[in-house]
Amino acid sequence: MTTEPDPSFIPAMLRGARGAYATVIAARLTAAGFDDLPRNGPFVLGGMANHGDSVVDLIRGLGVSRQAASQLIDVLVLRGYLDRQVNPDDRRRLDITLTDRGRAAAAVIRAAVEDVHRQLAAAITPAELDGLLAGLAALAAIKRSTEASSQPAEEPAP
Repeated sequence: MTTEPDPSFIPAMLRGARGAYATVIAARLTAAGFDDLPRNGPFVLGGMANHGDSVVDLIRGLGVSRQAASQLIDVLVLRGYLDRQVNPDDRRRLDITLTDRGRAAAAVIRAAVEDVHRQLAAAITPAELDGLLAGLAALAAIKRSTEASSQPAEEPAP
């Protein structure tokens, strides 16, 4: 007889599961000489290199303040992971790109994520993995919906 898991365990399980990726990524980055990445740095570098996301979209997805976002970019630039240049077509804009060091760190991040995924796929059935992915997608949708509905309504223009 199977019993339903207590839903109150899910947040703790998600936190622990997230730690699996973070721990493997941090260990691999340290072993490869990239031990100076700030918190959220691997997310930004991995997203830019492996998914083609813009740094602006990635940082928006982190849900941090503009000041924290600016500080994160500054640290990544100072440590040689990102390059920041004035856009030649619009001097009010900055272009932020990965450096060779940033691409190398992103490759380590991708390999670490793929390793965790292989271990996960070996530990559960394909149907369970599909269910996990569907459940995570549903949780992300709930988050987006809640965030959207909690935003203050815009005032109509006079």
